[in-house]
Amino acid sequence: MTEQNTGHGPGGAADAPDADDNRRQVLYWRLLARLFDHEEQPALESASLAVVEDIGLPPALLDPGASVGSVVQRHPELAAEFDGLMTPEPEEDGGRDRAAEVRRAALASKVLLNVFASGSGTVTAEQLARWQSDAEWFERALGCRPGELRGGRGGAGRAGAGGGTGVGPTGTGVGGPLPDLSRLIPAIGPELGSIEAGLVKRMHLREVLADPALAARLTPSMSLIEQLLRDKDNLSGVALANAKALIRRYVDEVTEVLRTQVEKSTVGELDRSVPPKRVFRNLDIDRTIWKNLTNWDPEGERLYVDRLYYRHTSRKTTPQRLIVVVDQSGSMVDSMVNCTILASIFAGLPKVDVHLIAYDTQALDLTPWAHDPFETLLRTKLGGGTDGTVAMALAQPKIAEPRNTVVVWISDFYEWRQQELFDSMAAVHRSGAKFIPVGSVTSSGRGSVNPWFRERFKDLGAPVISGHIKKLVHELKTFLT
Repeated sequence: MTEQNTGHGPGGAADAPDADDNRRQVLYWRLLARLFDHEEQPALESASLAVVEDIGLPPALLDPGASVGSVVQRHPELAAEFDGLMTPEPEEDGGRDRAAEVRRAALASKVLLNVFASGSGTVTAEQLARWQSDAEWFERALGCRPGELRGGRGGAGRAGAGGGTGVGPTGTGVGGPLPDLSRLIPAIGPELGSIEAGLVKRMHLREVLADPALAARLTPSMSLIEQLLRDKDNLSGVALANAKALIRRYVDEVTEVLRTQVEKSTVGELDRSVPPKRVFRNLDIDRTIWKNLTNWDPEGERLYVDRLYYRHTSRKTTPQRLIVVVDQSGSMVDSMVNCTILASIFAGLPKVDVHLIAYDTQALDLTPWAHDPFETLLRTKLGGGTDGTVAMALAQPKIAEPRNTVVVWISDFYEWRQQELFDSMAAVHRSGAKFIPVGSVTSSGRGSVNPWFRERFKDLGAPVISGHIKKLVHELKTFLT
């Protein structure tokens, strides 16, 4: 690589119109080589080092072993540059700022390599924690909240993010400006989740859990929780205690998010047939003054009160029965975790009778533990086939008053006995109970549904709800209050 190509030489080379384009191209070629070749290219590495030093950035950006967080810790001024790094920026009046594009390319290369070049072989707890930290910086670079794209704790991505090629409006190719990756958010989220799941599977998880110091480094995520739930029967002693602690941490985090969503929904209308409670906080001062105006004494300038008036605070609520049936086969782990938590939240609402059933080829009535998602998850057994008829056998006897019952069935509906199960579901719907089929209940809204069932639910007048958990929360609150 010559001095003219890097823009690092003396004289007028650094000021040539294409010098910054050449610098950016060097950084992009190094990025591609690292992602797809996995072997260091000495020429690209030395040229990239020259570019990074020339534009005043730390050489640590090129160190594959350095996390983004460690670079920012040593160079705090870079934190602001990583935030929103890959979101579109308006062009200056004078056109493209090529020098700024080179700087963005260097920073973006660091984030992309740390997240997508995850290597191979065994993964330690420290490596997983470092990757999760780098993934959070990547999410921040896309304009999202940390953890938002990987699912389990937040929304599905930035509002308004749509499809697209991810190519910026001002250029294409390896030598063009930094692509607008924020347009690819719907596709990036699942990919991040897949990488994280792969890292967790490469861990010697039992050995990590047996060491309290290593276990403390683990950051709870849906992928990690899935592995813990699958392996919990093989754990004991310290390892089991650490596994339970991680599950509890994750459950508490998700519970806080879902409870906020439930509480944002409105509740029932005021019930004026119930006398208001005569306590000071319910005192209706304006109405009390208005009703006693005839007792006004102009000379003494006093208002004599014969009667106090109080506000009605009791709301109309009909006792409702909520029956949640969850497919716990291997493809529905995310739904199982979210729904047990959601059921526990609704179980805490007044006059809501919650029942929870999990099934694969056998059904398990988890109603006694529905109020505690942690205990519920510890009693699940993930994996196996899918036979919803065994779950229906438990659910149907619970429908005592169909008009006051809602049945939420969460599954991908890839069933062994399709027609038999659908006929029983249709019977529940015709009985007057509200039947809500849900493809999956995830934070990202992703999920596959058997098209055979999807079409028949649509004809039945009970279309499948798409997988985003906020939609299910809205449906349930509308019916139960």
